[in-house]
Amino acid sequence: MKVRRRSVRVFDAKDDISSFIIENWRETSQEAIERKGVFSAALSGGKTPIDLYHKFSGVKKMLPWDKTHIFLVDERFVSLEHRDSNYRMLKETLLDHVPIPQGNIHPVPTDRPTPQISAMAYEEELKKFFGLSKDQFPEFDLLLLGIGEDGHTASLFPGTPVLDDSIHLAASVSMDEMRHPRITLTLPVINNAKHILFLVVGKNKAPALQKIIDQEDTSLPASMVHPDKGKLIFVIDREASGQLSI
Repeated sequence: MKVRRRSVRVFDAKDDISSFIIENWRETSQEAIERKGVFSAALSGGKTPIDLYHKFSGVKKMLPWDKTHIFLVDERFVSLEHRDSNYRMLKETLLDHVPIPQGNIHPVPTDRPTPQISAMAYEEELKKFFGLSKDQFPEFDLLLLGIGEDGHTASLFPGTPVLDDSIHLAASVSMDEMRHPRITLTLPVINNAKHILFLVVGKNKAPALQKIIDQEDTSLPASMVHPDKGKLIFVIDREASGQLSI
């Protein structure tokens, strides 16, 4: 039986959201580095975290970038220079503006022949970095996730087979309505993280958030995020909280 370690934080201002996440990042990275000498984080793409990523450049001297390793929660199967690439967005908004060594950045290798091979290569990178043996999952120190209007998180969409994948660390996802196939971390990897932050803003997210937080509707992939031993914090704005009972 999993112990519930979930909390919900509601903010009125975007700057307050960014400040909270950056302070959480600072504390988490400090603890991780004191414990094992390195801090690992997996970050999401999309529009929601862009303001946050820009804010990091203002506190870049306060954070241990030389001991920080950045991975991606998910990625589109496009070149790293493509306008739809999550890595490109992350590079332009964050990575180019902080003193992180290039070797500490771990993009999804989308230069492979197929999304499936790309996912396999990303899985091998995870195994190598975390020193995993068979049947082990990586333990990220921090994951930053978002939630879509349909309740998806990462590239885990309602009703897709990847939700049942309990073996792989990364998997490919294809749907007719997608412009590009994607590569995503799987649920076992997400649920093995020490700290998970859901960043959710906007009234368009309120219906899904109500189903996830109040109803725990497991038909929505974000409701399936229950850290095995870590902390889960919903960091949301006032508009996104509009339909919650709390």
